[in-house]
Amino acid sequence: MLVELEALKIFFENLDVLPQVEENIKRESLLKSSVYSARVEGNPTLLEKVEDADYLHKLEISNLLGAYKYIHSKNCPKNLSVALIKNFHSKIMKNISESTGSFRDEPWAIFNQAGVAVYLAPAHIKLNDLMDELILWEKKALVSTPVKSAQTQFIFEKIHPFADGNGRVGRLVSAHIMNQGGYDFRGLVSPEVAVDEEREGYYLALEPSLNSTNFTEFYLACFIKEAKKVLAKLSQKNEIRPYDLLAPRRREIFQIINDHPYASFDLISRRFLKVNPKTLHYDLKCLMKEGFIYKIGKTRGSTYIINKAK
Repeated sequence: MLVELEALKIFFENLDVLPQVEENIKRESLLKSSVYSARVEGNPTLLEKVEDADYLHKLEISNLLGAYKYIHSKNCPKNLSVALIKNFHSKIMKNISESTGSFRDEPWAIFNQAGVAVYLAPAHIKLNDLMDELILWEKKALVSTPVKSAQTQFIFEKIHPFADGNGRVGRLVSAHIMNQGGYDFRGLVSPEVAVDEEREGYYLALEPSLNSTNFTEFYLACFIKEAKKVLAKLSQKNEIRPYDLLAPRRREIFQIINDHPYASFDLISRRFLKVNPKTLHYDLKCLMKEGFIYKIGKTRGSTYIINKAK
């Protein structure tokens, strides 16, 4: 699997793809990572139904999206640290928990669906020392980046330092290590999709009775599976659709209208709360001028539909 990952890494690094297409797939990949990481923890939201999710489920995904974007930004520290892990937790639990960025201060156990404790986490008084040990191990471990990424996540989950959000933070930690180790795959691969699809295998690999081998193999298999899917998509240059070449925000507007026929301007603007309404109206005007969408009506109650012939 390591040889296969290395080959995929080289292929991604040398793949010739249009910048607009790559940017659109990257944005979609970050959203996928956020949605499917949340789904692993019980959030029922589907990728195509994010805008229709209830407030808390949408907030959880929005927080995760911000965290994944941070990992891929120049502002994210290169080295893993306790402070960075707490920062990840603060980002994903913002406006969800009152203990954001803080380790748990009481004993903790993990229960199965029947209410039976299947794992007793280390005592809270040991958390600081255990996390320091984990950071030191990650820094000095003489293993390949993908293995280090998986094993660090495995150990982190065993320490279980937070009262809530450990799974989501653990996957962010893995993503950070992969990115900093040169295995970012141009930000186009979302292993969280495969983790959610193989959720039963994920939890089985994390069982207390097992060492890190099964989890490491599971994690690498997920990454390979999703990398191959993206590679196949990128290789189909002759199947590039006209709207793939749109600027990112206009492509997203097009997708909203595609998902919500007869979408109103109010519905569209709720996705872009930080964008000036005049800018959005200009984007819509350009989409209409280029033949991607139609406008129905002339009043404030006007709606938009896509041009399926485009």
